[in-house]
Amino acid sequence: MSENEVRQANPEYRNEDRVERTLRPRFLNELIGQDRIKENLRILIEASKAREEALDHVLFYGPPGLGKTTLAHILSAEMGTNLKVTSGPAIERAGDLAAILTNLSQGDILFIDEIHRLGRVVEEILYPAMEDFALDLTIGKGPSARSIRLQLPRFTTVGATTRLALLTAPLRARFGAIHRLDFYDDEAMAAIIERAADVLELEINEDGITEIACRARGTPRVALRLLRRVRDFAEVRADGNIDRAVAMDALELLEIDILGLDDADRRVLSTIIEKFQGGPVGLQTISASISEEPDTIMDVVEPYLLQLGFIDRTPQGRVATPRAYEHLGFTPPSSAQDRFPEL
Repeated sequence: MSENEVRQANPEYRNEDRVERTLRPRFLNELIGQDRIKENLRILIEASKAREEALDHVLFYGPPGLGKTTLAHILSAEMGTNLKVTSGPAIERAGDLAAILTNLSQGDILFIDEIHRLGRVVEEILYPAMEDFALDLTIGKGPSARSIRLQLPRFTTVGATTRLALLTAPLRARFGAIHRLDFYDDEAMAAIIERAADVLELEINEDGITEIACRARGTPRVALRLLRRVRDFAEVRADGNIDRAVAMDALELLEIDILGLDDADRRVLSTIIEKFQGGPVGLQTISASISEEPDTIMDVVEPYLLQLGFIDRTPQGRVATPRAYEHLGFTPPSSAQDRFPEL
């Protein structure tokens, strides 16, 4: 029996699926934070509805967990259209994309996660589909081969990527709206946790919410994951109520420190400081030293460390700042102070 069949047969799984759907905002007015993007999308939606046209193609980029997939669902709900979800690695051949495109209806939204991982041949099929709403196919092989063009309904491509620089220029140019998602501030994180706690029917006070919010790395996905783990801790080790003390104990057990750094973050920082005298050191060297994939370090670990001002990217490699030394309990060398006098 597949996982989906198990979920359908088991009431507990069905309830968990319902909770997951409820935690995700469905409309723009339910989305917390990202005010600039919300305002731009609201204008785009209202203008498209007034003209009775499909939305222009939209690209979201930024670190993982900030709501790119959620925004695609919101656009679909706001426009009242169907949403087809896929990802770059899942579309291996041009025929895979052709099958998806020919099953779209007028106004539908095609969401492609990790769009930077589309193959070059697949991209060549997507270009005319996005620009001319046409699908160019080659029938037959050799001298008898011929090309035909199928017209497609006007649809919207919504792309999501954590690596904007890896998108080819022709593909990037075909998006009419490009938005970067930024990390959320503490106030927005607290509001997200409070809303999720209401959905999950948790007993949590303001201090407990604040404690989780300040350790959630400005990322809703992380905040919701931590809230679930704190909920588990409260049910097993406490009376089910979450206050600051319970939240702190749970997060310390998870090795999440007061700034939200986890074990992987600290290993990256301590490797730069202890093994390589604070840097500069290359990404591949750090990866080999801690047995972690370079993409994981670049996409998951580094964005938050850069946001905190704990590391700096230089042409020679990564460098730890005095703030990183102090946070880990090391004394910054004079050379580090000279490099970062403003810190």
